[in-house]
Amino acid sequence: MPSSVGSLPGRRATGLAVLPLASLLLSVPAVGTAQEPASWGADVLFHTFSIAAVDPETGESGVAVTTRVACVGNGVPWVRAGVGAVATQASTRMEYGEELLDLLASGVTPEEALKRRIAADDGRERRQVGVIALDGSGAQHTGSETVPWAGHRSGATFVTQGNMLVGPEVVEAVARTFQASEGSHRHLADRLIEALAAGQAQGGDARKGRLQSAAVIVADPRPGMARRADGVAVNINVCEHPTPVAELRRIYGVVSQTLGYRTLQQEEGYDVVQLKIILRALGYLPTPADTSATSAASDRFDSETVDAVDRFRTDRGLSTPAMGTPPGLVDEETVRHLWEAVEQAGMTAEVRTSILDGTRIRR
Repeated sequence: MPSSVGSLPGRRATGLAVLPLASLLLSVPAVGTAQEPASWGADVLFHTFSIAAVDPETGESGVAVTTRVACVGNGVPWVRAGVGAVATQASTRMEYGEELLDLLASGVTPEEALKRRIAADDGRERRQVGVIALDGSGAQHTGSETVPWAGHRSGATFVTQGNMLVGPEVVEAVARTFQASEGSHRHLADRLIEALAAGQAQGGDARKGRLQSAAVIVADPRPGMARRADGVAVNINVCEHPTPVAELRRIYGVVSQTLGYRTLQQEEGYDVVQLKIILRALGYLPTPADTSATSAASDRFDSETVDAVDRFRTDRGLSTPAMGTPPGLVDEETVRHLWEAVEQAGMTAEVRTSILDGTRIRR
């Protein structure tokens, strides 16, 4: 099954990667060695496109990336609160992440930091790297041996780069979209995902028929903005999914509870009528003044019914709003307990007779 999993920045996959069964049974990683997809091999290749960016107003720094290789979030993106962000890809040298961030933290400019590290790297022509500091200054390197289309673009607060793409239109769309969201009063992670989606819509990675993954990581140095000591506030790592960028958006929307992530509506229907009949029989709802077959609000899941459900769940020892359960939760467990309570009260025949006509299929 597709999986959406999280991992810590600066580490590879933490036991959630897909490995051949024989490898899992016959090889145990040494202490401190994390598991990773066996398909990575000795030379980790992330032919991909990414964007590393900062928000000067909030101090956030982040990276969003996607590719047709599993678990890209465990290798390409690197962030550090109050310092900047790095994307290391193509023939990925993961050490660039911490090395470049260390240099930025010591006051070295992105241009000088990248120049130093590239000069010391014999594999530099197979690398692609983007680095950006909190002040918006950035630097990029696309080696001559990276697979075309390969190249990069940059702006006042971002660097975007890609290799093995369908064409330059991918990073151009990323750049254009991110620039358009400047000053929009949106969180950096939200903007990064939008920019990544724009690149994906242009065709993204040129390969077909391979595993896909995506990730977004953002560090926020402001007090109280991250639970973690390292300031990482957002870490969504879609290790494998048929549409990973769309999955990034879905997860972001659900976790942040952004309006539109779900359909809002007043529950109504005959299942609500049945629920009320049972709750009345059990004494959790009063008998209405209007005892006709249907009244204006008889099929609506109103606040009175929500309260009755919560009292019933409390009496039955089920989880309640005080324990973090949504108010008025009627799931399969609740329904089972309702019918058990009806049976224990000796009212099964009476209640089932009351709901018999309404539960008949007529078409």
